Amino acid sequence: MDKKPKILVVEDEAAIRNGLIDVLIFHGFDVDDTDNGTDGLKLAKTGLYDLILLDVMLPGITGFEICNTIRTLDREQPIIILTAKSSDEDIIEGLTLGADDYIAKPFSVAQLILRIKAVLRRTHNDWDNDNHIKFNDSSTIDLLNMSGEINDKSVIFTRRETDILRYLYLNQHRPVPRDELLSKLWGYSREMDIETRTVDIHIAKLRKKIELMPSNPQFLMTIRGAGYKLVFK
Repeated sequence: MDKKPKILVVEDEAAIRNGLIDVLIFHGFDVDDTDNGTDGLKLAKTGLYDLILLDVMLPGITGFEICNTIRTLDREQPIIILTAKSSDEDIIEGLTLGADDYIAKPFSVAQLILRIKAVLRRTHNDWDNDNHIKFNDSSTIDLLNMSGEINDKSVIFTRRETDILRYLYLNQHRPVPRDELLSKLWGYSREMDIETRTVDIHIAKLRKKIELMPSNPQFLMTIRGAGYKLVFK
């Protein structure tokens, strides 16, 4: 790659921020940084960054607020949330607001770089297929425009959500294992034992958007021991 990927680091703890900057520069990234949420949001809104590395607890504006604001402006901007806790509440909130992935502190350098490169490895929209998924007469998704009409209500999807739907649609003849989604859409090697609930949380988010009863799904099914599968009525 001729142009170095540019990353914005928004982290208020100086030791962690400086460590992140050193590691990212060492691995070939250009880096801008700030120690507060207010400046972080201003920089993020410029659209100059290939990825935003965003701490949750920040002075001024929280990482969650920044993520939410950026997602209203740009559904394509790659965002990774840094959280001091690996609690379900923090992880779910970050991913629900549109973050592509999360990293729980403390983390290893190898894990950090793996996650960043995986998010930067964009899924190219080069599949030769219809960009519309029709579940029934009242539920249709436009993958190209990341939107849909579900039970006659307008719904907006994130890029990652449409990536998942597209992949499951292309493989609708079989259940797709969780590790296959991590490999194909997030870029994680199947040989690496990655502990992440990213797929599970995105599936839960999708069910809330496309199912009348997310706890009793009719379209996005879990096939026990096999994976996830789209079912059409």
